[in-house]
Amino acid sequence: MKLAFPVAETPDDATAEAGRKLFAGPVDFLKGVVAMSGMPPADRAEVCFAGRSNVGKSSLINALTGRKALARASNTPGRTQEINFFTLGESHYLVDLPGYGFANAPVAVVAKWQALLKAYLSGRPSLRRAFVLVDSRHGIKPVDEEIMTLLDRAAVPFQCVMTKTDKVNAAALEAVLVQVRARLAPHPAAYPEIILTSSEKNEGLATLRAAIAALG
Repeated sequence: MKLAFPVAETPDDATAEAGRKLFAGPVDFLKGVVAMSGMPPADRAEVCFAGRSNVGKSSLINALTGRKALARASNTPGRTQEINFFTLGESHYLVDLPGYGFANAPVAVVAKWQALLKAYLSGRPSLRRAFVLVDSRHGIKPVDEEIMTLLDRAAVPFQCVMTKTDKVNAAALEAVLVQVRARLAPHPAAYPEIILTSSEKNEGLATLRAAIAALG
């Protein structure tokens, strides 16, 4: 029986090279958006990154692009309330969504952010895929399920990317993967492969770059 949600295999040389070239070119911060009226034109392939606060999203974006401070991490969960757009050459937008799961943010701030997120996810025709980041030490939490359900409703395909795989041993990672697969199964928008990454060890980056390049 084929395993549901297998770990993505290392890309072949040609696919890996396409990913490398995309991220080796110019990568620039374009703008931070706080309302749909501020969105850049939907004129190119677009991917977005979503994840709980402290899941390692900024570290992963910086590692992917090879720029140490392209995405700035905030030490205060929920501090960054903008949707940040980056250009990958002339062909792609890379979009950094605000971290979610912040219990200490004001209710009004959370409501405004959720409204913007819903409007973004349902209103961007150029959005090819969302990458939902999940901490390898913790697996999928209820707050991750909320974003996945939102993506289901918006009919936006999403792929689970496990972060910080260097922080767990093989047995613990396998146990978390069992939980992750079970939680992904009910979601119709879930892409049927999981990408394992470590920003610190540069693991899985070629696979993720290749996946993004293939969405052009």
